[in-house]
Amino acid sequence: MTSPREVRVIGIGTGSPAHVTGQAIAALRECDVFLVADKGEAKDELVAVRRAICEQFLDDRTYRIVTVTDPERGPDAERDKAAYTVGVDAWHAARADRYGEIIESLPAGETVGFLVWGDPAFYDSTIRIVDAVARRLPLRTQVIAGLSAIQVLAAEHGIVLNGIGQPVHITTGRRLLDEWSVDLGTVVVMLDGSLRCRELVEQAPDLTIYWGAYLGLPQQVLRQGRLADVIDEIVAVRAALRQEQGWVMDTYALTPPSPGDA
Repeated sequence: MTSPREVRVIGIGTGSPAHVTGQAIAALRECDVFLVADKGEAKDELVAVRRAICEQFLDDRTYRIVTVTDPERGPDAERDKAAYTVGVDAWHAARADRYGEIIESLPAGETVGFLVWGDPAFYDSTIRIVDAVARRLPLRTQVIAGLSAIQVLAAEHGIVLNGIGQPVHITTGRRLLDEWSVDLGTVVVMLDGSLRCRELVEQAPDLTIYWGAYLGLPQQVLRQGRLADVIDEIVAVRAALRQEQGWVMDTYALTPPSPGDA
């Protein structure tokens, strides 16, 4: 019987080598080959950061990096909920096919690593894709937590996300307008390329927004303030950064006024 292939899904934080935990470094050193998604020229920096982390913590003779061309995902913003789900499922399946083919071709006994931006538990597909590969090939997978954009956003702004005894709600830009209520407390929004919070200005102008782009990277940009006062600036800054860099990753939190502020 074939022994399961060892796989490490490693959270590496949001770009800074200082985010890489001791547990993550130990897991990196167990890997012989890292599979890294190639998402095109505009996002070459994301691959470069992963390479830099390996170079910092590993002897270059102990590992290799294999880039895997990422399948086309499609125009998510233009899809309704049903079409979006179908599109993402198809994208995950295509990714699993490509990774599975490569893993199957590797020499026996080699451990495979996936370097996950942030933390694998928050809006990342790697665990699901590895699980899909494991339905075809025998794998033994270990997941290593990393600093998420949520944690880095809060730290960089110097804030506590929850009020005393209050919840924190984490969602996406696609779902924000359907879900938002002041009763949710702080809402952390990820994957929002359209900054849908603009559409809350009339309903809730006094929300405080804490926004950050390229969190953990040298080009990190932060903005905060009353939503109605700063959202136009944030929209303009985000557009300029995307044009300049060719890509942008950002996250924000919306916090309602405390009762004493009303």
